[in-house]
Amino acid sequence: MAKRFFTMIKELTQRPYRKRIRVVHKVPIDQEWDKPVSFARIKEELSKSSDIIFRDFILRGKEDIPCSLGMVDGLVDKDLLDAYILRVIMVEAVDDPVFQEMTLKNVNDRLLDLFTPANEVKKIGRLGEAIDGMLSGDAVLFIKESQEALVISARGWSDRGVGVPQNESSIRGPKEGFNETLRTNTSLLRRKIKHPSLRLLSMKIGDLSKTDVVIAYVETIANMDVVGEVLKRLSRIRTDAVISGDMLEELIEDHPYSPFPQISNTERPDIVTAELLEGRVAIMVDGTPSALIVPVTLPMFMQVNDDYYQRAMIVIIVRTIRYWGAFIALLAPSLYIAVTTFHQELLPTSMLLSLAASREAVPFSALGEALLMLLALEILQEGGLRLPKPIGQTIGIVGALIIGEAAVGAGLISPIMVIVIGFTAVSSYTIPYYDLAIAIRLIRLPLMVLAGTMGFFGLAIGLYLCIIHLLGLRSFGTPYLSPIAPLRIRAFLQDTFVRAPWWASRKIPDLVDVHDTKSGRKK
Repeated sequence: MAKRFFTMIKELTQRPYRKRIRVVHKVPIDQEWDKPVSFARIKEELSKSSDIIFRDFILRGKEDIPCSLGMVDGLVDKDLLDAYILRVIMVEAVDDPVFQEMTLKNVNDRLLDLFTPANEVKKIGRLGEAIDGMLSGDAVLFIKESQEALVISARGWSDRGVGVPQNESSIRGPKEGFNETLRTNTSLLRRKIKHPSLRLLSMKIGDLSKTDVVIAYVETIANMDVVGEVLKRLSRIRTDAVISGDMLEELIEDHPYSPFPQISNTERPDIVTAELLEGRVAIMVDGTPSALIVPVTLPMFMQVNDDYYQRAMIVIIVRTIRYWGAFIALLAPSLYIAVTTFHQELLPTSMLLSLAASREAVPFSALGEALLMLLALEILQEGGLRLPKPIGQTIGIVGALIIGEAAVGAGLISPIMVIVIGFTAVSSYTIPYYDLAIAIRLIRLPLMVLAGTMGFFGLAIGLYLCIIHLLGLRSFGTPYLSPIAPLRIRAFLQDTFVRAPWWASRKIPDLVDVHDTKSGRKK
């Protein structure tokens, strides 16, 4: 029997995964965007919006050349344009003999040489590139009679700045977090990984939103098959808009109907840096103050950033408490229901008499009590989450106390059930990742129903089905239960249920397949 069980685990963990991608495509791509630059066509397309500005002027060289500088008000730095672009064209370059020899044929090349010391400038020839440049915050200089234009980097919108992460606090770690500006987020990674092998690949997703997305990985460490799979899935997305990284997460995950999270989400640059150095890939979306991490495993969702800023012995104790909290949050109500309904012989006589006395006037079964209390708990949690923070905390604590006391006083709920559900709720807060906590909340309900109808036998069936489901999950080709199944001894001992001391962690944890590095780190 045991041999058959381990054979099944091996088959499930080695089963090839399906490469899934959802394609959503509503608005056709404008076919004219591949045509040469036409100022008249661009002005016709964009001038209907009040924030689009076209500043017309004439370059007086060997011949008069009509030009126009296009920009989006609020996205460009006007002081930069005035000081380094318009002033150079209209004032400083008037007496330049090279400037005076400018004609329509060589105007773009001359201007390109003229602007090179000032800022990033590139010459473009496609209509779509000009529109993308303007709508992305750059200034575009059009020569009205030319089929080329110059894109001048002059982005200057305001951002929130680098602040303290709101959802992932740290006691001893850094106090900086991502914000909504993509280039600020990539710069935070560059500050921590000062090596040329850090790759930041850019692409745009969304036919209407044209959202900038950056894929980050360390080339000498990451598995290039995983990198290629990430790029493939992202490039196959056809949708009108990508508003946030959470939307992107749903479009590229392997198993969309699984309650378990298959992509990690973090707003801390230090966590992203650590994952990149372990061979994973990060996906950052413009406008989203967090990054996605792939591939992931289930033990990753039980680890927090403070695990790597504390001493190893303390981390082992805290992680043990965390795993026990997850175990209680998942199984405590089901175990109570199964014992009180079918297996009273497991309880000592004194405890059994106490439970019977407390439940004597309760009109509901143990399963009905638990479902009623969990429903009230979920309503309180959801209501407190949507309210302002001070009021939400008050509703969650005071509301639970008042409702629980009133239900016990009215004889609807037994006192022991209030204790069990309250302990379950508190234990669920030990789960670091909110997505995993929601998954456990969802799975808890069917386990309670199975325990209430078939006792320990039904609970065992439910757990067996959960284990089979977890064994079949993949995250970009990586088994979800790695390094437990398949068993990887070094990773299991180094950073799973325990964390090895830093002096004993000279190699990358063997959680995902990685390349050997040239800097002394081994596979």
